[in-house]
Amino acid sequence: MANLYTVGLEQNPANYVPLSPLSFIERSAYIYPKRISVIQGARQYTWKESYDRCRQLASALKNRGIGKGDTVAVMLPNTAPMFECHFGVPMSGAVLNTLNTRLDAEAIAFMLAHAEAKVLITDPEFSAIVKGALALLEGPKPLVIDTLDPEFTGGEALGSKDYEAFLADGDPEFVWNLPQNEWDAISLNYTSGTTGNPKGVVYHHRGAYLNAVSNIVSWGMPPHSVYLWTLPMFHCNGWCFPWTMAANAGTSICLRKIDPAVIFELIEKHTVTHMCGAPIVFGMLLNAAKANLGHQVNCLFGGAAPPAAILEGSQRMGFNITHVFGLTETYGPATVCAKQPEWERLPIDLQAARNGRQGVRNHMQEAVAVLDPVSLEPVPWDGETMGEIMFRGNLVMKGYLKNPKATEEAFAGGWFHTGDLAVVHSDGYVKIKDRSKDVIISGGENISSLEVEDVLYRHPSVIAAAVVAKPDEKWGEVPAAFIELKEGSQTTEAEIIEHCRAHLARFKVPKTVVFGELPKTSTGKIQKYLLRQHANSALAIQ
Repeated sequence: MANLYTVGLEQNPANYVPLSPLSFIERSAYIYPKRISVIQGARQYTWKESYDRCRQLASALKNRGIGKGDTVAVMLPNTAPMFECHFGVPMSGAVLNTLNTRLDAEAIAFMLAHAEAKVLITDPEFSAIVKGALALLEGPKPLVIDTLDPEFTGGEALGSKDYEAFLADGDPEFVWNLPQNEWDAISLNYTSGTTGNPKGVVYHHRGAYLNAVSNIVSWGMPPHSVYLWTLPMFHCNGWCFPWTMAANAGTSICLRKIDPAVIFELIEKHTVTHMCGAPIVFGMLLNAAKANLGHQVNCLFGGAAPPAAILEGSQRMGFNITHVFGLTETYGPATVCAKQPEWERLPIDLQAARNGRQGVRNHMQEAVAVLDPVSLEPVPWDGETMGEIMFRGNLVMKGYLKNPKATEEAFAGGWFHTGDLAVVHSDGYVKIKDRSKDVIISGGENISSLEVEDVLYRHPSVIAAAVVAKPDEKWGEVPAAFIELKEGSQTTEAEIIEHCRAHLARFKVPKTVVFGELPKTSTGKIQKYLLRQHANSALAIQ
């Protein structure tokens, strides 16, 4: 017997359209053609102008034979062309690969070859790295297009045509189509590759659409927000915020590099309402000579577990912090520390403790769980029992490009395995304790590096801190602390150790303290693998 609810109720063009974030920019250009979409220095564009430029880019790519399944790589800072590539490239049917601008030539060459990039759109600021990467390519080289930015002087143009001339070859009335299948790839993002070659994470149109909307709903963004680009657009496609801002019909304020003085200036000049960033960015802002903001700025805070001291300081300055968590494999943020009204009545240090958790699933993510990595059974909600954070839902990647083994391992048991160790508190909120590789096992006792780091951040002279395992003949491993001091501050190893002894069990106190600038990724994450190398070889960073 046929199912009552299937006969004559099939999918058809009237009741089903594939989900794609490309529809957002068409809508905003149609409804708000004169509203400002992008501001970069003295230049600004309306939504109609941005939409036309994206269609020109798509048309120009099509004219060069670029289409479905081809890869277009971009090596760009947070500029208008970078924003436009998030729409124009997939409008052509191609897949957008945003490259990390902090990587070396060898890593970029690997990505260009692995993705089989047909086109590379780049900025002269990165010409030395790009030139080196192109020289390392053994096979066909991509067509190179330069974006010449009046805000930057220097570098070298490597392409036969600049971006504006390339756009001029395209048609601003170009008729583009939504993907036939919302599961089609929209973008490619590479992981950091700290333990080997980076893995290519493939996003689909459906996930990008849903996370763009989830950013609005989970953050409570009002229409026409003003968003400052302190988060790199190359990182998880800027957490999907180029597409979010098109759905929001807001204004993107572009920023080529992190500079606290410029950030404060842009916040005041454009009355910025929203921005995202890693803890290190907010640490830099706190260290700058400004007491508070002229108005409240809503901030998504992610990229690493935030120290309570930075959360407290940011809130006092006027940043309304919301903590999020995710990975490249989850389109950026897939959990949010949803605030509860009763938290506002708590002292600010307890508020920071509540807001410092990774929280609960975003609206468009199906599930986040902390599971025993072997049995896949949930851990008890006791705030003590550690398990591995795992995700399931629409905000999880298609898989790793050309790497079925890694994809199968990542999705074992029907969950995406993050490698992050966490507990679940009695209210169901998740709190990361460490990366599995960052737990220090000293004399059989587990030490959370994040717990030690949180204490270090509470020292008044510390702006950044990282704790890693150092080999020890007696205990196997002991904690080693690497510390970056605030400008003009001074302290000693003995003072830091005494500070830790006042707040930690003795076996958790760092046995070694090294002062210096910490190595960081472009998104503000401290590169612990480099510090582990230093600790293992007993070298100090300079």
